[in-house]
Amino acid sequence: MTEAKLSAKIPAVVLGATGAVGQRLVSLLVGHPWFKVVGVAASERSAGRSFADACHWVLSDALPGAVARMMIAPLDPDAVRCERPAVAFSALPAEVARQTEPAFAEAGFAVCSNASAHRETADVPLLIPEVNPDHLALLDVQRAERGWPGLLVTNPNCSTTGIALAVKALDEAFGLRQAVVCTLQAVSGAGYPGVASLDILGNVIPWIPTEETKIERETRILLGRVKDGRRVDADIVVSAHAHRVPVVDGHTFAVSLGFDQTPSPQEAGRVLGAFCGVDSVRRLPSAPVRPVRVFEDVDRPQPRLDLAGEGGMRVGIGRIRPCPLLDLRMVGLVHNTQRGAAAGAILNAEFLVAEGWLR
Repeated sequence: MTEAKLSAKIPAVVLGATGAVGQRLVSLLVGHPWFKVVGVAASERSAGRSFADACHWVLSDALPGAVARMMIAPLDPDAVRCERPAVAFSALPAEVARQTEPAFAEAGFAVCSNASAHRETADVPLLIPEVNPDHLALLDVQRAERGWPGLLVTNPNCSTTGIALAVKALDEAFGLRQAVVCTLQAVSGAGYPGVASLDILGNVIPWIPTEETKIERETRILLGRVKDGRRVDADIVVSAHAHRVPVVDGHTFAVSLGFDQTPSPQEAGRVLGAFCGVDSVRRLPSAPVRPVRVFEDVDRPQPRLDLAGEGGMRVGIGRIRPCPLLDLRMVGLVHNTQRGAAAGAILNAEFLVAEGWLR
């Protein structure tokens, strides 16, 4: 699929548009070659106001003028007037997304969600296009069982996204069996206003609610497969520790990995550096040329130096070395608000277009 094959841009609405991830979605979609923002929706306290009036813009780039003038609609598909098919990008809180996202799918929207509400729902793809493109097969089951004219796809937790991209190729080459993960997560992952400054400055908080469970569960889903229309999770053991650290953007993770066949650090580095996903993904507007970069320097990757590669869509990997307990250990870095959130949802929508689910 290329831009030339689209006769017109596909209408897009952003649900939860006034929040931090919603703002990032708006910023990335303005000027997108395939999608056009035609509506924004948010909670009752914002509905009926202009976006500029209701939104406390927290991004460094300017609030797009065309969206600033839009009136915020309530979170009701009947209130969001646009032609179908259309994409609804969801940045809703999980408790709101649980009811709202199915309502939009039932109304004919292709819902690409960053919320956690439906990530473990059996007929909803939890998708990273480079990692598990075959999971789109669940949409056949979803439409058959629910009768939706639309659909619902989710992207993973921000840390899980980086971890899955880092281990996918290694799993295919050497057979992943165990993973111990320690994350150092930026404050932007908590949204806005997020963590109080007196709690995080000069400090590390060794607990992020539900984060460790998400990493453990979602990694098994992403590395699993679809068989006979049902998801089969990967038979691996994942143990996660999550920490909030005083970094603005960029989640760092340290992993120790156990395999069926033990690779050398050099072998692992070559496999990771060559990983690129299927051809249809590499041609998408938001897709990186290489989703993983392997750093040779002993002190990389670092959020301050390495976060922006390929528009924040690339995962950095470094310090690949033997592990005295398992087989291999390494350090990774993922842009949590780009690849791990808003841009990840947009990449999923692009993949839906390329695979014929959204025209």
